[in-house]
Amino acid sequence: MANRLMGKTAIVTGAGSGIGRAIALRFAAEGATVLASDVTEGVEAIARESELIFPFRCDVSSDSDVAALEAEAQSRFGGLDILVNNAGIGGASDTPLHEYPIEVFDKVHSVNLRGAFLVLQAGLRLMLASGGGSVVNTASTGGFRATPGSSGYIISKGGMVMMTRQAGYEYAARGIRVNAIAPGTIRTPILDSAPDEVVARLESRSPEGRLGTADEVANLALFLASDEATHIIGQCYVIDGGRTAG
Repeated sequence: MANRLMGKTAIVTGAGSGIGRAIALRFAAEGATVLASDVTEGVEAIARESELIFPFRCDVSSDSDVAALEAEAQSRFGGLDILVNNAGIGGASDTPLHEYPIEVFDKVHSVNLRGAFLVLQAGLRLMLASGGGSVVNTASTGGFRATPGSSGYIISKGGMVMMTRQAGYEYAARGIRVNAIAPGTIRTPILDSAPDEVVARLESRSPEGRLGTADEVANLALFLASDEATHIIGQCYVIDGGRTAG
């Protein structure tokens, strides 16, 4: 089925690479006009791939940047139909919780949780003004499953899961659906420089024996954003090749 988002307007944060890039391109291919935001130059490059994608530099940890993103959407669209709240960073790894640097913890949460909250607030205001919409947050399997040494990231994604439930419950009666996707390890450019043995180890964790692709995650985001998912609210959908099934 094509053109599932024809005539819709969307914001996708973290659209410069990886999952966000795949979602922005897929939404545009389905007919949506996309305001693609990121802190990297990649957001300029993606805009050259579709006439329906418009780049916007935004650091979601900055109150003023998010306010500017909201103002741009209001000016360009007059409201908003879809928000993909995807921007995020990883933080420290292999660091025990009692040794985790608080400055790294704060930075991760300034993007993954506080920043996501600011973007969600902006999206909700735009949707309330235009009569409803659909939000897709990017959580993680880490929001459900502890990973030793990565407490900053894991705790932030746990917060994203609860933020999704809270907003879904709070705004359902006002015509706004809020859901989340929870990817496992996905094959994105961040792994391009990883040693073969590291990639093989990551692949071995999945009973499917491979890593997911950004396009597969985009398929799930598309479904949740579309009118095919009209009775799905406050839910978080895991896409990890079955890793967390056992």
